[in-house]
Amino acid sequence: MARIGVQAMMLRDHAEEHGVGESLRRVSELGYRAVEVSQIPMTAENVAAMDHAQQELGIEIAALSASYLPQGRSDSLSEDLEKVAADCERLGVRYVRIGMAPLQYLTSAQAVADFCAGVDQIAEELAHRGVRLYYHNHHIEYARIEGRTLLDLIYESAPNLGLEVDVHWVQRGGGDPVRALHRYGDRTELVHLKDYRVGLIPPDVIEARAAGDTAAWGRAWKDLVQFAEVGEGTLDFPGIIDTALQIGVQYMFVEQDEFYGRDVFECLRISRDNLIEMGYGHLF
Repeated sequence: MARIGVQAMMLRDHAEEHGVGESLRRVSELGYRAVEVSQIPMTAENVAAMDHAQQELGIEIAALSASYLPQGRSDSLSEDLEKVAADCERLGVRYVRIGMAPLQYLTSAQAVADFCAGVDQIAEELAHRGVRLYYHNHHIEYARIEGRTLLDLIYESAPNLGLEVDVHWVQRGGGDPVRALHRYGDRTELVHLKDYRVGLIPPDVIEARAAGDTAAWGRAWKDLVQFAEVGEGTLDFPGIIDTALQIGVQYMFVEQDEFYGRDVFECLRISRDNLIEMGYGHLF
């Protein structure tokens, strides 16, 4: 059965301060039973904490993240494939996802083709180990080259690569989340549940504009689109989730990139409560 979990990118600051184990304990107290690990270093200590959380808390480590090329503190598929595979084996993980292609691969049709050739080969190698490789979209993949979106080019040029549909970024890119799920449904088992909210202009910005500060107004106007707790924005989540279930999605991860002053666990609680009210409590 499909399960609603948490994208652990939200927990990175808390985990750094309090430890991965404590962060996962707090998540479990909210009723979430699955996480996708991202932006948390896969050190021996952290992997051990994840393993312990699975045994003691009933939290499933459902997916891990890796970059395509070396980047920051994350493991890379080009240099650390054996370690990534070993972490998957230890934790019983069936999915690895790439959060985004290196930007140089998103500049032309040939660059996309080069990226796809590399990741498709890695996807084949991981498949032999029982692990599926996925690609997570942002809005940039809705840019068009010769009438085709970058996301379509990736989908068509890397047949062994799954697509993790992030519904917020689909919306921000000008797409329709439900149509995107249908379009890529044959290779989509992971979805990000992230709402899309249009904010209000703060009073101080209105005052600044009246005083002639057009720069403040311009910044605020560009930042009207916000990330939101699930159910607190404008996306049709019953339509999205019902479609995800219809196409066979296995995991839907609640994610929110910015909290706007709220505590991360309060954001996760609001999303959980709204999803339960929508009728999806059985998916936790």
